[in-house]
Formats: sequence, structure tokens, C-alpha cells
Amino acid sequence: MKKTLIIAEAGVNHNGDISLAKKLIDAAANAGVDYVKFQTFNAKKLVSKNASKASYQKENTNNAEESQLKMLQKLELSKEMHLELIEYCKIKDIKFLSTGFDLESIDFLYELNIDLFKVPSGEITNLPYLRKIGGLGKPIIISTGMADMNEIRDAVDIVVKAGAPKNQITILHCNTEYPTPMKDVNLLAMSTIKKEFDVPIGYSDHTLGIEIPIAAVAMGATVIEKHFTLDKSMEGPDHLASLEPEELKAMVDGIRNIEVAIGNGRKEPSPSEMKNKAVARKSIVAATKIEKGELLTDQNITVKRPGTGISAMRWDEIIGQRAIQQFEEDQLITI
Repeated sequence: MKKTLIIAEAGVNHNGDISLAKKLIDAAANAGVDYVKFQTFNAKKLVSKNASKASYQKENTNNAEESQLKMLQKLELSKEMHLELIEYCKIKDIKFLSTGFDLESIDFLYELNIDLFKVPSGEITNLPYLRKIGGLGKPIIISTGMADMNEIRDAVDIVVKAGAPKNQITILHCNTEYPTPMKDVNLLAMSTIKKEFDVPIGYSDHTLGIEIPIAAVAMGATVIEKHFTLDKSMEGPDHLASLEPEELKAMVDGIRNIEVAIGNGRKEPSPSEMKNKAVARKSIVAATKIEKGELLTDQNITVKRPGTGISAMRWDEIIGQRAIQQFEEDQLITI
């Protein structure tokens, strides 16, 4: 059984508060995910002062006039906060991860020796960014929200040419709308990506609920990423499209069940159901009392449970034979 890598995306749902960030780590650890992931950025290097918020950010922050820069400055994690959160993750026995959104942040995360680098959907057309991550010698996960196949191909080519081994790249199908409408999920795109690039695939989910990431695992996703929060009603850009702790735990449990349920692909009776064959299947039995030597016909034999006698698949072979003994009604026929 191959274990799905589950990334709980805390993102900026800490609202700039280290104590809230630690509570998010607690929730992720309790849910049993593999990584809790934050976001590392210098807001001034990420957006210009003139950049407006996305529509979902305006709706979820109750301040439509505030610039994206002002919003993000309140959500930055300092270097000291990163170090504190990494140590706290060690205490909670959960792996720390963060997405860097600018070149200096990537350097900082590399210094922290994080396990892998995640390319967020918004950076998939950022050549300097891709080239930087491709040259780090670390596994790479690429999210593909808003991207078409040509843009994904260009991004993969850039990181590979920069030095990233292709077998260390995982591509996540993603839709960058918060929350994503069900009609726009398009899980089959995962199969298209896998066929085209021959790399592991996964899914970064922004739908409401937990059924889509679980379905993605059933369809072959090796990595699942999902936003979570302590409370969806909190003010902030990503809370509304996030799972609360109980939902996160339910998603993890569902994924782990699917991993077991996928099986080996061979169609054969399982050990657990073998005991039920005799109960559920049928045998050829006497429909009426049959005398010894009497011809067996479709009038004096029939098919009933249990399945401990002659299989009904041998019906044509039995018809026309002579009874070797007297049979009472419902008695298993023997030949």
C-alpha cells in the first residue's frame, strides 16, 4: 500500500499570530497529516503597492479598499517565527513545510533545510522563480491552478534544465478559485497530466468539504494538499474555503481508508468473503421427493441455498441423469 502524502495548508490562516499558528500545528498533528505548511514571503517583494485584492480576498477580509500589499504585510511570518514554528513542529512530531513566494524567501527556506519545495500556482509562469527552485537539488511539487498544458510543460522544462531530476517532480492538479465550484474541479485532468508528463500526480483542493480530495486519491493522487483553519468564520482571505479541525481529521481518515481499499487490482475472492460463499451461493437440490433411479429433470430438481453441494453451473450436466439414491425435498443432489 502506497501512502498518500497529505499536506495541511495552514497558509496565512494564522493571521500573523504565532499562538494561532501553533494551534494550527496542534490541529494538523491531531488530524494525522504528514506536513503542516505555511507561507513565506516579504509582502513588498511579492506584490506591488498598486495590486488590488482578488474578489474572494475582498469578500473575506471585510475591507475591499485595502490593497493586497497591506493585507499581506499583516500576514507575514518573521524569520524568528519560522524558527519557533519549526521547533514546535518537532515537539508535535509533524513535519514543517512552507511555500516561498519570492527569491529571498526561497533562499531562507533552503537555509532551513526543508524537505521539499512547493511551487504555488501563481508562480508557474515565473521563470526566475522556477529556475531558482530547479537548481536547489530538492524534490519539487508544482501546483497548476489557472495553467494550461503548455504552461505546465514550460515550467517542468525550466526546473529540469535548472538541474531538477524529473523523477523528483510531482505535479498537482488545482483550481485557483476559493472555494472551487464542483463543476470546475475536473479531476480527470490529473490523468491527462500523468499521461503527458509521466510523473507522480496529486491534487491541491479548494472545494468546500472533503469528498473531492478523497476521490482524487481513489483516482491516483499521491499528494493531497488542503487548506485548514481553526474557524471558518474568522476574518482573513482563506478561512472560508478551509476545513475546520474535525473536517481535516475526517478527510485524513477517509484518505487512509481509500488507500487500503484500492487493493492490488486482481479480481479474486478476498479472505474475508470466502466464508460467505456457501451461504450466499446455491446448489442443485431436489424440488420434490425423488425415487432412486428416477430421471433428473427440470421439474424435480431446482436451485437453492446453501452452496455446499453441486454448483448450479453444472445444471445441464445433471439434467437427464438417474438419481443414485432417494432424495427428499430440498436435499442436496449428489451424483
